Amino acid sequence: MNVSALHTNATAPAVELEDRTTLRASLVLTVVVLAGFGFLYSLGAAALGRVVFPHQATGSLVVVDGRARGSEWVPQPFADARYFHSRPSAANYDPMAAAGSNLARSNPDLRTRMDELRQEVARREGIAPARVPAELVTQSGGGMDPHLSPAGVQVQVARVAGARGLDVAAVERLVSANTEEPQFGVLGAPRVNVLKLNLALDALEE
Repeated sequence: MNVSALHTNATAPAVELEDRTTLRASLVLTVVVLAGFGFLYSLGAAALGRVVFPHQATGSLVVVDGRARGSEWVPQPFADARYFHSRPSAANYDPMAAAGSNLARSNPDLRTRMDELRQEVARREGIAPARVPAELVTQSGGGMDPHLSPAGVQVQVARVAGARGLDVAAVERLVSANTEEPQFGVLGAPRVNVLKLNLALDALEE
């Protein structure tokens, strides 16, 4: 009898058992990873977020008279002269398509677009093109910036006050009241949430 054949026949069941054990362990690990990290971890993190940060976890919605008017972190395209206008959006203000324009500073198309928009903003606000803040003619990296700097808001004050028949000083006080200081006094720069400011304007006239 062939010795090698006997050895092969003897080891075959052991190899088959080892293969089944390895397969079983792999399947168990796959199930544990998918269920634990793909489902339970995500569910637990979401539940913890709802408890610790309930406002942020539900979209940071701005609610007026029981009705959601938007989110603190999603800009809206205001076109009426009675409202402050938001920063341009590369994503057309669609949070599901948030993105920048991806045009380099040296790109001639970007320069042309900025020049055209600068002229448009200058005509709309009744100011010289040189006074138009850069943020009103540029798009943020994510294309979804809900804030303007105080300078970006200030150039719109006269138009908004005139369209609403309000005193310029009253509108400026409202802008000041809605200006957010740098976080912890050092992080970031002063900024104004355009949606909140426009809602405050509406409330001022009620």
